[in-house]
Amino acid sequence: MQILKADGNLEEFKERKLITSLKRAGAKPHEIDNIVRDIERSLEEGMRTQLIYQKAFEMLRESNDPVAAKYSLRRAVFSLGPTGFPFEDYLGKIFEAEGYKTKRRLILRGKCATHEIDLAAYSPNDSFVAEAKFHAHPGVKSDLQVALYSYARFLDLSAARICKEDTCGIISLYVITNTKFTTAATKYAECAGIKLLSWDYPKEHSLHARIEHHGLYPITALTKLNARHKQDLLQKGVILCSELIGKPQILNSIGIHGPKIDAVLHEVGMLCALK
Repeated sequence: MQILKADGNLEEFKERKLITSLKRAGAKPHEIDNIVRDIERSLEEGMRTQLIYQKAFEMLRESNDPVAAKYSLRRAVFSLGPTGFPFEDYLGKIFEAEGYKTKRRLILRGKCATHEIDLAAYSPNDSFVAEAKFHAHPGVKSDLQVALYSYARFLDLSAARICKEDTCGIISLYVITNTKFTTAATKYAECAGIKLLSWDYPKEHSLHARIEHHGLYPITALTKLNARHKQDLLQKGVILCSELIGKPQILNSIGIHGPKIDAVLHEVGMLCALK
């Protein structure tokens, strides 16, 4: 059975791939069996992967909200929009969990031009600037052009510093996206020494792997909040689910009251416990 991916390409439906994603989210064996059987019964030639995901998500949501939230993680990152600013702030949280100090939307003067840098980070052993490419749709890839102009900016900033400390000379360049890179972009980056970070690349240290390793789930993953509430929290600078723990006043400030607050905080606690 051929199914239609978000990028418009067809691929064979693989039961093992669905099972792996459900296991990774923490679904129990009986939940996985029920979901796989139900989806296989409803499969049609050319069915969109989005429909398969939606069916699995709804079935998980009926029985296990925290696992449903974790299963929806990739879609939750797509919801860090419509601007790219929340995504940049989210990346900052991830690198801070890895021991870096970070700055976002930093203006740096290069040799030939002034540049606005999406993310800059430094630690005792490393410092880098990063170009963050946020996409609201999974079918959009970051291409060779992104790698080329990012590298040109990096070269122009070779003498710049991102802070006043001794370790703040720019050592390396990251290009980061919440989707994928084209093959041409990946080959160029490997040749030029650019560090790429995407949802599933590099395999052991991908964006997905880092999020799960640190348990840094965005508030957009929560199933107990609607889209408006999520946007209200993002506008207040609340990015992570963990930032809501023990702070019902934040939810009060966006119009959530009473038992609804308890439901949201319960889901937050359960999701963070899945780390």
